Amino acid sequence: MANDFAKTFIQVCKNLQDPCHVARFQQLCGVKGTFPEKKIKSESGQPEPDCPGLRKRVQSSDVNIGNGAAGDATSAQVNGMQGDNAARPDGASAAAHVDSDTARAKPLRRNSLTGDVGQEFLIHNKFLFYLFTFGTELGNEMFFIVFFPFLFWNIDALVSRRLIVVWAWNLFVGQSTKDMVRWSRPASPPVVKVEVFYNSEYSMPSTHAMTGTAIPFCLFMLTYGRWEYPFLFGLSVALSWSVLVCVSRVYMGMHSILEVITGFLYTLLILAFFQPLLEKIDSFYMTDRYAPLVIILSHVSLGLVAFSLDSWSTSRGDTAQALGTGAGAALATHVNYQLGLLLDHPLSSLPLTFPPLSISMVALSLLRFFIGVAVILVTRMVMKAVTIPFLCRLFGLPSDDVRQARQHMKVELPYRYIVYSVVGFSCVSVVPLLFRILNLA
Repeated sequence: MANDFAKTFIQVCKNLQDPCHVARFQQLCGVKGTFPEKKIKSESGQPEPDCPGLRKRVQSSDVNIGNGAAGDATSAQVNGMQGDNAARPDGASAAAHVDSDTARAKPLRRNSLTGDVGQEFLIHNKFLFYLFTFGTELGNEMFFIVFFPFLFWNIDALVSRRLIVVWAWNLFVGQSTKDMVRWSRPASPPVVKVEVFYNSEYSMPSTHAMTGTAIPFCLFMLTYGRWEYPFLFGLSVALSWSVLVCVSRVYMGMHSILEVITGFLYTLLILAFFQPLLEKIDSFYMTDRYAPLVIILSHVSLGLVAFSLDSWSTSRGDTAQALGTGAGAALATHVNYQLGLLLDHPLSSLPLTFPPLSISMVALSLLRFFIGVAVILVTRMVMKAVTIPFLCRLFGLPSDDVRQARQHMKVELPYRYIVYSVVGFSCVSVVPLLFRILNLA
């Protein structure tokens, strides 16, 4: 009986991992590939099957990853795409650029490891394209830079800083699991790569699905009972948010159905683990005299573990980035408490109610938001411009090719930690102090 169940479970998992299901879903949503008619032959000389299995992740040594003209020319030749529809490496954070007349599209951002600009594809349902592009952006860096500060400055500081704790640890667990399991992305063809930026990462589990589940469900977990709103409303928002992000990753051709489901369930287990601990962690960060030392040692140690799991990829950088942000926010929490600068609502005001909207309230919130985000973006830009060249000089590495330099652990790890710990500290401590000075608190 147990053996039959195990065999059935394994068979179901293999079926859910099949890239053909991803390709069919994309076709159903109006995404069509522009693959050549003749199948590309493999190294053995045999044609590729219609639905190939998992492939080895592309490593930096396999593809020209330079920033120079040679790399650009190679990518353009391989993908057969020139002119106005060519990939734009410095574009905005959307997944792809759509030509409104021809419905032709191409991934907007290059692959972060290989520099590949991706294969052209066709979009027949623009509503779903923009919907799922929005969904996948809910798991990208720019969304975090906007969402966490807005929540902290304008709604609930306590909820925001505890949410950052869960987000950082959840991303560390997910990215580290990827580098241990080492499953490649769904094969293309048959899958259309609507996004290629993360294509060189491993894919099991989907960390977009994990963050897209952790943030809304943890937000629901932290706010229900603290704020007055219907239970079904909060649950519906959290579930809709999570489903949108999860489905968007299949639409983008970045994950199989199994990887998305695993990411969703994995995060529910992580949330169940953290739920009884968050208040204790937050209290420790604020009050314990050794908290700064513990914060720095724990976050740096976890980053060292993550960087030792595999060769360079965006997953390592994202892990260090999240841990750095979490460390900076935690250190700022300790400083705020010690200086009496906490922004928490007093216990006597609980449960909290949403105030009626007014022009003055909206204007003040937007003013805080735009000033604060501008400070954070400038801080990040300046820290990036200073940190990487400094580290290259410190370790005797050439700084003319930033991408190549950042593939060294001794550059990428401290760079991510220094830059994003300062960003996290600025969000939680520096910007609120600036608001007080400007009488915007």
